[in-house]
This record gives sequence, C-alpha cells and structure tokens, in this order.
Amino acid sequence: MSRVVLDHDDVRRTLMRIAHEIVEKNPDGRVAIVGIHRRGAVLAKRLHTLTSELLDSEVPLGSVDIAFYRDDLSSLPSAPIVHATQLDFSVQGRTIVIVDDVLYTGRTVRAAIEAVFDYGRPARVQLAVLVDRGHRELPIRPDYIGKNIPTSLQERVNVRVEEVDGVDEVTIGPAPERKREAA
Repeated sequence: MSRVVLDHDDVRRTLMRIAHEIVEKNPDGRVAIVGIHRRGAVLAKRLHTLTSELLDSEVPLGSVDIAFYRDDLSSLPSAPIVHATQLDFSVQGRTIVIVDDVLYTGRTVRAAIEAVFDYGRPARVQLAVLVDRGHRELPIRPDYIGKNIPTSLQERVNVRVEEVDGVDEVTIGPAPERKREAA
C-alpha cells in the first residue's frame, strides 16, 4: 500500500522554493540547470522556467543520460535504455545545478557529474533533489532539497510527474521483491 507524501500543490510549491534558493545562492546568474533523465530532466525543465523568470534572463537548460556512466553497467541483465544528452551551452566556468527526482545512494549523481565533466570544467556543481531518502553509499550531499523522507530499505519512493505519468505526486510504498540468484 502506497501513501502520498507530496501532492500536486506540494510539488509545485517545493519547486518554487528550490528555484528561489538557486537564485539566492547564485546571484551572478552564471548558472545552468541540468536534469538527469528521466524525471530529473522534467523537474529541471520546470526549475529552468522558474529560475529564468526570477532572474529575468534565460537560464541555460540541459539534460544528461547516465546510462553509460553507471558503475553497475556490466552487471545489468539487458542493454540500458539510452536518452540523448543535451548540453547545448558551454559548462566552462558556470555553476551547474544537477537536478534529480530522488537522492538515494548517490551513485546516479556521481555518474551525472562525470557526464557533465565530459563537456568541460564548470566553476562548481550543485545538486537539487525533490526527495532525499537517505541511505547514501557515496559522500554526496544536496544543496537544495525539496523534502527529506527517511525511509527503510524495504520501502520505495516513487516520483510521478505530469509530463510522464499524468500526475504530480510523490509516494512511498513497499520496495519490489528482489529475485534471488540461484546458488
């Protein structure tokens, strides 16, 4: 049984707050928003609109696909689904705000940072997440957090966005059962 922890209005308010925080921490405006495919890219597009309005200038928007930067690529049972990486601006000397839906182990963010650095050397990298659920495996900490949701390993955080899923909400439910490997 899943329970809703953020509804449509909560998601909207949370993204507005994060956009204000990004503008406050980056008053020079040399900032770009880069989403991690798939739902992070959707959230990044929304943050791009909000930050551009707040700064009265167009903030560069990009997205990265981390499929080939994953540290478990060789152990995946099938080929990864690959989306196009789009960074149509220079990352050199700019503050890059990486956007993801859920921060869990930190491995996805590590992969996204590697992907960004393949395009140049930003002045700094910041991280914005809609949900931080804990259980980090790498020393990664977000600069902007929509909501901290302490979870157990037996739970799963599901972020749904209107553009992909037809609804904006964050739910917590039981994690799917993992298949046991034959000994």
